[in-house]
Amino acid sequence: MGAAKIWNAMEVAEGARHSVSSKIPSSLLTVDHSLSIPLMKPKIVELCKDLFNQWLDLDDSHFSVETVSGGITNLLLKVSVREDEGKNVNMTIRLYGPNTEYVINRERELQAIQYLSAAGFGAKLLGVFGNGMVQSFIDARTLTPSDMRNPKLAAEIAKQLRKFHQVEIPGSKEPQLWNDVLKFFRKASTLQFDDGEKKSKYETILFQEVHNEITALKELTNRLNAPVVFAHNDLLSGNLMLNEDTGKLYFIDFEYGSYNYRGFDLGNHFNEYAGYDCDYSLYPSKDEQFHFFRHYLEPDQSNELSEKDLEALYAETSSYMLASHLYWALWALIQAKMSPIDFDYISYFFLRYNEYKKQKENCFSLAKSSLKARAW
Repeated sequence: MGAAKIWNAMEVAEGARHSVSSKIPSSLLTVDHSLSIPLMKPKIVELCKDLFNQWLDLDDSHFSVETVSGGITNLLLKVSVREDEGKNVNMTIRLYGPNTEYVINRERELQAIQYLSAAGFGAKLLGVFGNGMVQSFIDARTLTPSDMRNPKLAAEIAKQLRKFHQVEIPGSKEPQLWNDVLKFFRKASTLQFDDGEKKSKYETILFQEVHNEITALKELTNRLNAPVVFAHNDLLSGNLMLNEDTGKLYFIDFEYGSYNYRGFDLGNHFNEYAGYDCDYSLYPSKDEQFHFFRHYLEPDQSNELSEKDLEALYAETSSYMLASHLYWALWALIQAKMSPIDFDYISYFFLRYNEYKKQKENCFSLAKSSLKARAW
């Protein structure tokens, strides 16, 4: 991170008044992430009244608040407001986790949400505040890792991802992967831990080796010339929602979204088949990946692709799958220092880094074969 700009949520809320989101209501109020729901409710009511003037005179009994989910980096709340005419309005309030600005560029996220929402992705942005945002409520269930390998759902995710990658977001189109990985590396390799157990585990990490791996993989992937797209970068099951009645699939939570290499979004998504337990025996087989690729590359003519196209995308995705392991491994070390959440982030680093080392030889070999085939 060093001298790099770390975006403060308060600055973003203030900036929203003068940016593309100037039509979006904004408040400088903050809500303490650690409060219980009963203690949090008066703060949420105050926030809603500050953002949405039409509710200023409503009694607190007109508001109800419940937890939707507590992610690793944020807390999601459902807020229901009973208006005087008896009409119910449902919204989602997302509270950013403490210290998440070390790994998330909130200004980039707020800008992207508006364009992605206009293109039909995710919830609509209704308001921003000191440490979070208000969005429209999506009536759907969150997918599980096993849902993602369902062939019908996998095909739908692939088609949606193709459309997502076609959205144009204004600003720099520079892919962020290696900027982020190196930024994470600089931060992760200079941490100080007071906790004895964390300290002793952390001191076993060979950071020079990790840096060498980053350099080698960056050189290899650069030769692949993967297309640059606006990528989600965190397409795990928890960021996919399905309305069972209509069959509509939603992508949500764009906090890691940026311009990036196509193969990273694909490889990262496939890594998420392993679920929170990181059971990489669940990583999709080559046939399952080809099924996904067919629907991603040509959604309406999924059987008309050449084997060569599929093999090339398979090699690209496998290489960036390795990059995904390095990215989240280093991210986890920063979380181990910054996050108040009770999670063994240092062990998570080793889970991801060890899987990287296990898969490296095979993926490098695939990429080199693909480059050789291309040269013919």
